[in-house]
Amino acid sequence: MSTRVILVRHGQSTFNQQQRIQGRLDESVLTEAGRATARQVAPALTGIAFDAIYSSPLQRAKETAEIVQSCLSNPPKLQVADKLMEIDLPLWERLQKDEVKAQFAEQYRLWKERPHELRMPIPAAEGTREHFPVLSLYEQAKQFWQEVLPRHAGKTILVVAHNGINRALISTALGIPPSRYHSIQQSNCGINVLNFPESSSFPPVDGGDARGGGSVQMESMNLIDHLGDPLPKPRPGHQGPRLLLVRHGETEWNRQKKFQGQIDVPLNDNGRKQSAAAGEFLKDVPIDSAVSSPMLRPKETAEIILKYHPNVELELLTDLSEISHGLWEGKFEGEIEQAYPGLLKEWQEAPETVQMPEGENLAQVWERAIAAWESIVAKYSKQPKTVLVVAHDAINKAILCHVFGLGPEHFWNFKQGNGAVSVIDYPQGSDGYPVLQSMNITTHLGGGVLDRTAAGAL
Repeated sequence: MSTRVILVRHGQSTFNQQQRIQGRLDESVLTEAGRATARQVAPALTGIAFDAIYSSPLQRAKETAEIVQSCLSNPPKLQVADKLMEIDLPLWERLQKDEVKAQFAEQYRLWKERPHELRMPIPAAEGTREHFPVLSLYEQAKQFWQEVLPRHAGKTILVVAHNGINRALISTALGIPPSRYHSIQQSNCGINVLNFPESSSFPPVDGGDARGGGSVQMESMNLIDHLGDPLPKPRPGHQGPRLLLVRHGETEWNRQKKFQGQIDVPLNDNGRKQSAAAGEFLKDVPIDSAVSSPMLRPKETAEIILKYHPNVELELLTDLSEISHGLWEGKFEGEIEQAYPGLLKEWQEAPETVQMPEGENLAQVWERAIAAWESIVAKYSKQPKTVLVVAHDAINKAILCHVFGLGPEHFWNFKQGNGAVSVIDYPQGSDGYPVLQSMNITTHLGGGVLDRTAAGAL
């Protein structure tokens, strides 16, 4: 049984409002808007029983946690954990972002482009020492997981902390390198869901096991629908495209847990309802262009979503087609195990090593999926347009791994539910790193913050 972690960022603080760097400084408190959004978190968590609640000791996070706790039924005692403190940026604290850019121009450029290399000279008893804020934060995050996860095996815990430490907690759980620190968005009172399998022994030496039998799964990231906005706003200065990555709605084979791959199975009635719900969810989002796999299930999903955007033409890209499972297609897991003993287990534990009989391997899927994705990004590189992209489980997982520079060995780290929406921004176009704004949003499908869609085969 997995250990589930619901990870929340604190509500808006006075320093957030003033665009000041707060770091570990404990002068910043929640604004009235921050308290109001904190009160909106608990209703989104209805029906989830928590074994423990942990908070950073800094008052903006602790007050958020106390508000959420007070709105839950039968909540556990709040525990304060120093390992949830925000990133330590002592030379920049209290300064507004424009002041940091002016006074520490070279450091700030490094912070934005290569955050893992940022260092700050700090006075120490033996003289000056070099402090690496991001690397230190990642080590702190690993230590939090080491200390807390064994206490709550198979349970659900709530963690309320900060933008930076939340990024580090997600990254160390999934094996995302510190160089991609800015590729994770954390909105005030945004909700993340992480699942730590019972078979995983965290933390792995490299910060993420990434094996199917023991990999940590990000079920969803930065959900904000409970706050009244479906999607996070682009970051200031955004110049490139926003891509809305959607997985097709449910098919009968998804429901039956039968491998479909490139067999052209259509949506079932529930899949059409999911697609309509995704369309309703996105109806007020301006969509400029749309791309889909040519297969029936994503194509129909895209067409249903685009009913709210009748002037958008749908482009079909063959390279977005689902992985070819070859001779596995049309079979249940038991049939596959009988015909190919041990290969299914290898697929679940080390998917990058598997060659599907008369089908594809993940390296081939990666090559074509990423080529298709990059062609879309390049087409709209310096245009702040929104592009709908509808594809499949394996394709979407490959794209999400690509966002963080991860290879096929991380295939199982990212969940993609039927009808789920993910949001990926390219603030600098194809010249810069992408930003995952939200991932696997399924709140429009009626299951709350948890993904209740079919857990069927690909």
